[in-house]
Amino acid sequence: MADVNRGNRPLSPHLQVYRPQLNSITSILNRITGNAMLVSAFLIVWWLIAAASGAAYFDTVDGLITSFLGDVVMSLSVLGLWYHALGGIRHLIWDTGRGLEVETADKMGWAMLIGSVLLTIITLIAV
Repeated sequence: MADVNRGNRPLSPHLQVYRPQLNSITSILNRITGNAMLVSAFLIVWWLIAAASGAAYFDTVDGLITSFLGDVVMSLSVLGLWYHALGGIRHLIWDTGRGLEVETADKMGWAMLIGSVLLTIITLIAV
């Protein structure tokens, strides 16, 4: 039964209540990149299935994956992969009880953002 004296207050804190902080933004981006990598994995599996299915089907799928749009999607996938990997390292550090101070957590957040872009550029140049 709802409390009639509660007024017009939200049930729980949410994005409209809190001012976005670097730590919350990097956490949300980590979840987004995790889901985006799932989509990329499906594309890669589709490409491999097409390769096993025959030349005509493979040519169609390969044409899409290697098109400009496919290159953009795969490049963003590399960015997401690096970002998510760096986020995992950050969480491993936090699991040891280190880096939990706001200033240190912010530095690690910036390291994730900048590091993922730099590592993506290096990867794209190397490939």
